[in-house]
Amino acid sequence: MEFRLLGAVSVATEVGELPLGPAKRRSLLAALLLRPNHPVPVDQLTAALWDHEPPPQARSVIQGHVSRLRVLFAGADAEMFGVELVTRNAAYVLRMPESLLDAHRFEELVTLARGQRVPADAVSMFQEALSLWQGPALTGAYPSQPLQAAAHALEELRLTTVELLAAGYTRMGEHARAAAVLRAEAAVHPLRESLSAGLVRALQRAGRRSEALDWFHRTRRLLADELGVDPGRELADAYAVVLRGEHDDEPQAPAPVPQPAPGAAQMAPAGLHPGTIDLLPRMPRGFHGRAGELTALSRAAAGEAPVCLVTGPAGVGKTALVVHWAHHNRDRFPGGLLYADLRGFSDTGEPTLVEVLREFLLALGVAPRRIPESAGAASALFRSLAADRQLLVVLDNARGSEQVRDLLPGGTRCVTVVTSRDRLRGLIASDAARPVPVDVLEPEDSTALLAAVLGKERVLAEAVAARRLAELCGGLPLALRVTAARLADQPDRSLSTMSTELSDESRRLSLLDVEDTGVRAALRLTVRRLPADAAQHFAHLGRYPGTHVDRYTAAALAGTGLAAADAALDRLTAAHLLTRTGPDRWTLHDLVRLYARDLDTDAGTLVRVLDHGVATALAAADAAEPGDESCFTLPADFHPPCAVREFADREQAMAWYAAERDDLTLAVAAAHAAGLHSRTWRLALALWPQIVWRVRDGWSPLLETALEAARADADPRAQSRILALLGWVLTEEGRTQEALVHLEAAPALASRAGDPRGEATALVNLSLAQAALGSPDEAADGCARAARLACGAGDRHTERLALYHLSRHQLDTAQWQAALDTSIAAQALDDASDSSAASRVLLRTAAGEALLGMGEEAEGIRRLDEAAREAEACGYDDGAVRALGVLLRVSADVELQARYDTAVMRLLERS
Repeated sequence: MEFRLLGAVSVATEVGELPLGPAKRRSLLAALLLRPNHPVPVDQLTAALWDHEPPPQARSVIQGHVSRLRVLFAGADAEMFGVELVTRNAAYVLRMPESLLDAHRFEELVTLARGQRVPADAVSMFQEALSLWQGPALTGAYPSQPLQAAAHALEELRLTTVELLAAGYTRMGEHARAAAVLRAEAAVHPLRESLSAGLVRALQRAGRRSEALDWFHRTRRLLADELGVDPGRELADAYAVVLRGEHDDEPQAPAPVPQPAPGAAQMAPAGLHPGTIDLLPRMPRGFHGRAGELTALSRAAAGEAPVCLVTGPAGVGKTALVVHWAHHNRDRFPGGLLYADLRGFSDTGEPTLVEVLREFLLALGVAPRRIPESAGAASALFRSLAADRQLLVVLDNARGSEQVRDLLPGGTRCVTVVTSRDRLRGLIASDAARPVPVDVLEPEDSTALLAAVLGKERVLAEAVAARRLAELCGGLPLALRVTAARLADQPDRSLSTMSTELSDESRRLSLLDVEDTGVRAALRLTVRRLPADAAQHFAHLGRYPGTHVDRYTAAALAGTGLAAADAALDRLTAAHLLTRTGPDRWTLHDLVRLYARDLDTDAGTLVRVLDHGVATALAAADAAEPGDESCFTLPADFHPPCAVREFADREQAMAWYAAERDDLTLAVAAAHAAGLHSRTWRLALALWPQIVWRVRDGWSPLLETALEAARADADPRAQSRILALLGWVLTEEGRTQEALVHLEAAPALASRAGDPRGEATALVNLSLAQAALGSPDEAADGCARAARLACGAGDRHTERLALYHLSRHQLDTAQWQAALDTSIAAQALDDASDSSAASRVLLRTAAGEALLGMGEEAEGIRRLDEAAREAEACGYDDGAVRALGVLLRVSADVELQARYDTAVMRLLERS
């Protein structure tokens, strides 16, 4: 979890940003974040939310925003990160580790950078600090005077840091880079003389004297024109240096550090006192990026006796991160640096507690004969020796919380860093461990890691292929290092050749193993630690054709109940084999999915999950279109899932369709590839409510696959239904001639299958193509016939649909009275139990158009307005555009035009 002030006011979590809502709520959060862990009185919050006289209900508004923030924090498991929004008398306190706040990390990095003696180290820290900025501070908050003042103060700190960064480049002799940094800011802040003075000096040192003079005169004229003043002392001095062609004020390199006299002290690593204990492994090579994680670790390590918990999936680089951080922070721990590999995920077996404690006690100077034999006594002795030391203890690769607890030093000045592939929630609960999650690398850092091993020239020569390699490795450092090792061993092998080989999913994991190191080996050790039930679910997840699963899908895959699936998903998430992307929604990293796919499962896995998809889609269709008939019967060998998601209403059902569309499409493709024709077309056809609602969203390929499967299944009823739906989609896409071929075949197939409802639907869809091709009378006849068929079958829904389209054809031929009568007859079939909002909107629109045509303008406008407002209320943009478009023919109202434009924009964004 990360709180951000340096840019838009936001809260980032593992599953995305929290929906903070309006500017006032963001302002309230910003005011609390500006004073974390301190009470902020209500009157100060009021001043932050309102510039002038606050409304009488200001306190209630603040309470409401606080309540909503608490709900958002609870949903994001904020308490696990030590975040809590509490009330204290007439004030509120946002309790939190300050390491979670970007502004605090920024200030700490700047402070650390200022204390660096090596210019390159200072530059690196200043760069990390500035990388935290994502735009103007407090963006999105209400521009009240207190918040604007705070934003201005933060901006001043940023500009000062830019100037310090440029000074660091200057000390390194990189004057062109100093000039580039300063020019970018001086252009935005032309009246800040310190920026211009620094730029003039940097340009002079870079040998660009004419540019330096030009920039001075430009700034001088601007100061005169805007402020009526001459340049100040700093800028004038810089100008004088340029005129003389001198570099007399260039910062000098720091004096060399005196070398110690020969002896044992000379062997101590830089930054450690002579004789200081150091059990750390060597500094990792090729380490790159991770600025955010390093800062988070520094913040987590602040305070009294902290326990930092660095977690992430296998191969993500947790150990490298911690060891890199420890080497760069060794000055903070004069009492010593202890390290133990607990081998919680290893083939070599775990060390015993006594073995680890013995190594620590020996390092702390305890004579071998004085080390207790019992683990309890050794642990107590270790804690007593650590009590007065400023000590760092790194416990690497912990399997579980119980493996760690007796190794915690407990001294008030000690810091313990634990790494694990598991989230170790028990350690968070018992010892207030501060989580520092580590995720895969971003593409830029991934390619930089490749360059660190292969050389920049080789990577830059094939930049596109390098980026593709980073994608295929999923940003996983272990996979990237193995790939780089293979390429380094074969200098003539191109990166594009390697990316082509890795693109083959059947070979990818093999190529990402080298000797005893690799992704497959790392994942095997993680999976081996799982309980049997969780391991079983994990193997079945590898067979899922989609990318995201919920608890119902996991249960269907493994053939278990929901309780078992819930427990397995929770365990797999804790082990970083699954990533939670939302409420009841998980995904696997691509390489993890490939590994799981190779594990043994039973033969019925795919059929079970396909049948689960069919059952869930039918449940969604029932909720989305209540009262309508099921679009197909279930196959004879259908496997009913143990549990199917329930949908309370149309809104829930349509939200599920939208979220699952891509995975359902992948499921259709998997069923088709496996020759499961009866599942292929049923899954596709079960999407019909979403297809109807979002008809122009590119459904043709999916329906063509379904048609091929229905033909292979020799099911004329299914063929008719799919042909009718595909023909309508093609008509809406403007491919009317193609549509006509399908639509003309559909009614006959339905008739042969004894499906009057399907025949009626096919005739209605055929009428749309006929009308588009200039045959409105033929189209009207088809709709009238469809209405009679539907009526005979007792299908009010399809009869109403046929009558609506008949009224549209009558409107197109200016048969106003007939269109009104037909739309009224269709509305008479309407009732709340079996009609959709779309149906009501379209019929009211048709009636309104007919009334306008008959000259009854007032009543026509009333009905059209009702239709438009209902369409807008339920998000039916097509209906809103149609109704508002007709209204605009008779009214030039600005509000109507704005509503119409909004609906059109939503349609365009969706397409």
